[in-house]
Amino acid sequence: MEPGVLTGLVLAGGQGMRMGGIDKGLMEFAGVPMVAWATQCLRPHVDEVLISANRNLEQYAAFADRVIEDRVAGFHGPLMGIYSGMCASRSEWVVIVPCDSPMLPEDLVARLHAEAASGADIAVAHDGERWHPVVAMIRRDLHDDLRDALQAGERKVGRWYARHCCRSVDMSDCAETLANLNSEVERGALEARLRRRYDKHY
Repeated sequence: MEPGVLTGLVLAGGQGMRMGGIDKGLMEFAGVPMVAWATQCLRPHVDEVLISANRNLEQYAAFADRVIEDRVAGFHGPLMGIYSGMCASRSEWVVIVPCDSPMLPEDLVARLHAEAASGADIAVAHDGERWHPVVAMIRRDLHDDLRDALQAGERKVGRWYARHCCRSVDMSDCAETLANLNSEVERGALEARLRRRYDKHY
């Protein structure tokens, strides 16, 4: 795999049901919309940043090169967002991150790239205890297989990954960076963690 031939995809098309239906990507975290943290992680390492969204498209457009809606309407989950982004990608590989993990490390893309380059079809972040399926790098040419899986009713990201050569990327040394935000309590805890990380560097 050639370095630099990558598309970044931020998944922001969910309904935010666990937070009362809020569009989480546009919710502020440490003073800026959460989607900005995701694009900041990707931008230096990819050729194009896409955002998968199903509402507030004009607002998301300020953070992306392109905003991609689900190819089938109706909030069918992250697997549909991944498929829609893969179809829109102009590169061989797609790096996927969620809009609600604002602490992702600066070297995330490099870590995923190193594992994918070793022969995997899919490289997925692992925190030492579990996978984080929507923090991954995927071969774009798997989109036809994903289309077939979706048409057959598949909605579980992990089950679809299991159909292919999928390898874990060990991120146990920075497991806390993979945390996602699903409540106001979690937002406060993550903002405090971010302040501590900033204080360490400065």
